[in-house]
Amino acid sequence: MSVRGGKGRLRDALFMRAALDTAASAQFATSPNPMVGAVVVRDGAVVATGAHLRAGTPHAEVHALREAGETARGAELFVTLEPCNHQGRTPPCAGAIIAAGITRCVVAMEDPNPLVAGAGIAALRAAGVAVDVGVLREDSERLNQFYLTWVTRRTPFVTAKFGASLDGRIATRTGASRWISSEEARRHTHLLREQHDAILVGAETALADDPALTARAHVGARSPLRVVVDSRGRVPVTAQMYSAASGGAMLATTDAADPALLAGVAARGVQVAVLPSRDGRVDLDALLFELGQGDITSLLVEGGAIVLGAFFDAKLVDRVVALLSPRIIGGAAAQPAIAGLGVAAPDDAPLLRDVTVERFGPDIVVTGYRAT
Repeated sequence: MSVRGGKGRLRDALFMRAALDTAASAQFATSPNPMVGAVVVRDGAVVATGAHLRAGTPHAEVHALREAGETARGAELFVTLEPCNHQGRTPPCAGAIIAAGITRCVVAMEDPNPLVAGAGIAALRAAGVAVDVGVLREDSERLNQFYLTWVTRRTPFVTAKFGASLDGRIATRTGASRWISSEEARRHTHLLREQHDAILVGAETALADDPALTARAHVGARSPLRVVVDSRGRVPVTAQMYSAASGGAMLATTDAADPALLAGVAARGVQVAVLPSRDGRVDLDALLFELGQGDITSLLVEGGAIVLGAFFDAKLVDRVVALLSPRIIGGAAAQPAIAGLGVAAPDDAPLLRDVTVERFGPDIVVTGYRAT
């Protein structure tokens, strides 16, 4: 990386921020590819922008260079992720950058994908293009946290989400749960669903609520794969989440399930994954591997308490999103948000990092990441 003064770093950060904003406009529709933005700068001004919009379509750099045309020759390119240098579903971007005559390329971060992993940057430098790496790196990493997790460990990024009262209850002593969270907070939940590739509930939630698990944020919203963890095959074939709505559905079960039920579910077009069991339940590590092999980069675990507890006990949660209503439900028999074994002592429960707090109507939404 070349050494630049304070003004130069600030200038680079401003243009990279524009590239990141452009990348975010894809709204997670690029999965399993990352969201990438590119900005062509000439004489201190943005002359073209581009974003990767969907897997299999041209990458951000190509869109920006096409828009820039001949003004790209001798210009700078700011891109949020290392340009690729291999032939995939689209031609390599590094070659397009070189051919366009870009003289300086500013890259937020290297791509850990083994098919890229520094090769794109090396190709640009070998062709005489000046390359600076690391501008707004953390912002780029956060934008593509789903992709980066999936491409490095081949399992999806896991978000654990729950809506609860202020005293941590997701249902009253009678089992009533609608609605603890406000309408504004529930709208936020649908946006979360749209952002993820898959959404998961346990058999108890599927039996009690018969949820559709669709994203209703707006017309044309991206629908996630709907997954139910049902180790013994108790959820009926008629469950709403097995409907033919877009996004598809999956039953994750074990060989303890009735083969006739599995056949009936499969006849509805549902994926049936018969997985290894652990302590009589679906092995969650095996489930995440199965999802990762199917190009699922992100998983939203919505509950209930039993399945959330299983994910926390297995230390498989990457991010927590807690929707907390300013209500006190109380009652020893009221259902807690998280079940499972839990920890033995407070010090065994690591503090979440990078915690943020937002307001949605009367509710607060606390988001935090697992300490690594």
